[in-house]
This record gives sequence, structure tokens and C-alpha cells, in this order.
Amino acid sequence: MTERRGGAMANTQTYGFPIYAADWIAEDTVRSKIDKENSEDCIEPSASRSCIALAGGGGEGRSGIPNVIVICRVDLETNSLLEQPVGRVVVSGLPYRMAVHPREGGLICALPESCKRFDWENIMRPREGEELEEVINELEDVGQQLALEFNQEGSLLATGGEDGTLRIFEWPSMITILNESKAHGEVKNLTFSESGKFLVSLGGPLCRVWDVNASTAVASLSKEKLLKNYSITAFNVSPDGKFLAFGTLEGDVLIISSTKMKTHQFVKKAHLGLVTALTFSPDSRCLVSVSFDSRAKLTVIEKNQNPETNGINWLVVFLLFVLLVVVLYYFLMVNGIIAS
Repeated sequence: MTERRGGAMANTQTYGFPIYAADWIAEDTVRSKIDKENSEDCIEPSASRSCIALAGGGGEGRSGIPNVIVICRVDLETNSLLEQPVGRVVVSGLPYRMAVHPREGGLICALPESCKRFDWENIMRPREGEELEEVINELEDVGQQLALEFNQEGSLLATGGEDGTLRIFEWPSMITILNESKAHGEVKNLTFSESGKFLVSLGGPLCRVWDVNASTAVASLSKEKLLKNYSITAFNVSPDGKFLAFGTLEGDVLIISSTKMKTHQFVKKAHLGLVTALTFSPDSRCLVSVSFDSRAKLTVIEKNQNPETNGINWLVVFLLFVLLVVVLYYFLMVNGIIAS
């Protein structure tokens, strides 16, 4: 595998399987393994390259499409995705959700009846006959998990289930901090605060803010009825807090300024079908979106955008709702409602 033979670059690449999950990889966690791969393929190592992990596949059907996790390079100088993955491993069961550990330790995938951990070595260089995955016993036979999230330090893991159960564990000991069986009808999204003291959970019919240390919900917001007709299928917050990203059923991607409460960028038909996941880069400079259409798309966040860019009216309402949920814990601390 060389740059000339299979390393074509573009801001959109097709990887040959429906993609359900995506996450950026901290550069230093797999740098030595990627550089080793590059050296063997006569590709000069470059500090301008980062990586993303993608997961998905054909599920339990007879499509002939395997369930896989792949690691793909991102060239930050040309703002391009490279065509050929640098790592690929076939997994048993569909990896529906994924969380990459922010420092080390590989990644976790949520499969239909369990969650499994994969280390970088087994993804970069899988060896036939070896055990490639580690079942997380505390998350076995608990049903499909729809959300996985590490805090920024990688010391906590939160999971949200299709059955509405919210769990928070210490990592890697998996000591249970919170196990709330009726957090939501189903848990669809989780976001830790920067300090890791609070966790925001999104799911019907409420959005809730949890005090991690106290293991209790400290606030909740009901979903606005105005939102019931809109087809948001994916959501992500930039690490610097300046942008919110939305993916739609129609394949569009919207990037919203969290301060101006206006559409910053609108990518019409970024994908051929519904957007399944969105992930901002660690420096908040770009966004990767993925879809059932087997494509990953890299969108660079524009620096100078007309503040009067026309958006869609309902986004203002939806943004207000989500923005309040994401930053509510700051409001509570500033006003003395909860301790910092």
C-alpha cells in the first residue's frame, strides 16, 4: 500500500461499508504504529497527519458486507481524507457506537448485546487466531448501548442504553459510579463537561444534567413540541465550545455558532442518506461526518463567515434548547445553585 497506488486524497472518501460511528484519535496514541506502517510502505511520516476511527458494516444480514473498524489518515495540510485505511479489523457483530480513549487504551465499541474494547495494535496489525477484542463484563447482556463517552482525562466512561439506562464507570477499573435505570426513555447522546464534574444526557422525553460526584440529576429540560417534525439524526459539540454540528435525515450537515446562535456553515447533501455520526477534530478546526452511504466527509470550519448567513428558522429554536442543555451546568454554578 503506497501513496501512489492507493492513497488518493479528497475531502470525501467512500470506504465500502455503512458507517455508524466515528471518532478522532489523539495523534500520539498511535503515532509510532502509523509511522511504522508508513515507513514500510515508503511513505514519509508527517506531523501534519492525524487519524480517525470509523466503525460499521452490514450487521446481521446477508449482504456480504463485513462488520469492521478502520483507522484512516487525515492530512491536515490539504484538509483531506486518505483513501486507504492504515488499520482494519473485522469484528463479530455490528459496531453501532464507538468511543476512543483520549489518551491511550484503544477504543470501545457498542455491539448489539455487549461492549468490547480493541487496542491499537490489534486494529493496526490483526493476527489470525489471536483474541482481537476484550468483552467488558459490566456491559455484557445489558442490551444495545446508543451512546458511549469518555471524559477528557479518560478516567470516566459513560454509557447510555436503548432501554433508557445511564451508567457511569471509573476507567479502567469499571467501578460503578452511577446506574440509573430510568434516566430516559432511551439515551441518545452523552457529553461530559470539560472538568468531568457534570454529564449531560439527551434522550426522550428530557435532557438532564448529572452531578457525577453526587451521582444525581441536578437539572432537566423538556423537549420543545416545535421540534417534533425535524429530522436531526446526529449531533456533536466542538471541543472549544464555539460550534454545534447537526446531521439530518436528508444528508445535510449544519454547523452553528454557539455565541451568535446563527448558522455558520450549511453543507447541503453532504451525504446521500441520513447522517449517522459527527465528530469535531480535537482542535475544533474541522468536522468529519459519516453516513449509511459508506462515505466520510471532512468539512473545514470557515474562519470568516458572514454573520447574516441565511439559516433555517427552526434551527434557532433547536439551538437554544441544545445550547441551554450543554452549558446549563455553568449557569447553575455561576448562580450558586450547585457547588463548583
